[in-house]
Amino acid sequence: MDAAPNGEGRRLRILHVFRAPLGGLFRHVIDLAAEQVARGHEVGLFFDSRMRDERVNAALAAVRGGFALGVDNAPIRRNPSPGDILAMARFAAMASKARPDIVHGHGSKGGLYARLPAIFGNAGGAARAYTPHGGSFNYRPGTLVHRLFMATEKALTLTTDVFLFESAYVAGRYDEYVGAPHGLRRIVANGIGPTEFQAISPDPDAADLLYVGELRAAKGIDTLIEAVALAGMELGRPLTVALVGTGPDKEFLLAQARRLGGAAQISFLGALPARKAFRRGRIMIVPSRAESLPYVVLEAAGARVPVVATNVGGIPEIFGPYGDRLGPCDNASDLCARILAMMDLSESERQVQCGELAAYVAANFSTRSMVDAVIDGYREALARRAQRAAPPAAAKIPSTT
Repeated sequence: MDAAPNGEGRRLRILHVFRAPLGGLFRHVIDLAAEQVARGHEVGLFFDSRMRDERVNAALAAVRGGFALGVDNAPIRRNPSPGDILAMARFAAMASKARPDIVHGHGSKGGLYARLPAIFGNAGGAARAYTPHGGSFNYRPGTLVHRLFMATEKALTLTTDVFLFESAYVAGRYDEYVGAPHGLRRIVANGIGPTEFQAISPDPDAADLLYVGELRAAKGIDTLIEAVALAGMELGRPLTVALVGTGPDKEFLLAQARRLGGAAQISFLGALPARKAFRRGRIMIVPSRAESLPYVVLEAAGARVPVVATNVGGIPEIFGPYGDRLGPCDNASDLCARILAMMDLSESERQVQCGELAAYVAANFSTRSMVDAVIDGYREALARRAQRAAPPAAAKIPSTT
């Protein structure tokens, strides 16, 4: 157990707030919370009540030791809405009761809820931590919504004790569009655990290609469908594709596949656990237009699944010295060429590539190092707060005797 006053080894009370219990952000929070509880800290969660289902409850129940500070919810919408006032009030009530040492906001909405009270002098004694997870930094620069969100981020900077950027990419976006942070700054990469480095083999009836993630525009699945049509013409046979995930663009993607004559070869499998999903395809395609530091790429690398991905966001940080394997987004012909190149490799050649990437990920992206760095960031933020709050040392009065 971590354990002494002013944050130096003592048990911490940590309250995580975020919007959607989905995807990599939810996995990140659950991994953090589980390890923090295992180390003896007291943890609580607050998130969107509309998304609390059996899947979410199972993830919460799997945290051994439970949530000493509780789990509470309120309806939280992606975009600003009047409902935020009631949700923030409920969160403020939870924080008042929990008396946390750390309030850690995840994503744009979580970051708002964690830090806005301090602007109005209602910060309590808690240090405020913020991890963007892409969030508002994935909006197209120059648009009105991007300018509004960046102005909000700039205002909230003043109440942030420690920034825990999940990738150098997001840290760079912050510097470019908001400015240098006022608080502590750390880059804490997402990580995966030892059991996730066990290789997975595809099922006998696995599709040629696999996509795992949300079905929405930022993920570039429309480019994948176009690339698959091009590859089918090149090969003289259609390629089969398994799309794993849910999202608002399913009907649009299905219509596109019908228009290109490939609807019969595309299967929509819904949401599946990552390691189960990896069995459903032979090569995983990540055609994203925007990413932060995607867990699904880390997980696929650990499972030694061949990956064809775009050179966006934090993906190059995951590939490290193998970044030349990545290609541009929104380029169906390039994606087609890289898919065909991967298919042309022998099984042994693919496994060499997979082994190289798995070794790099194992050395640089572990859950343990992620949690160590987050807690170190908390402790340094608390130490700085204590230092600012300490009364100035009394001036020495010269002796007259």
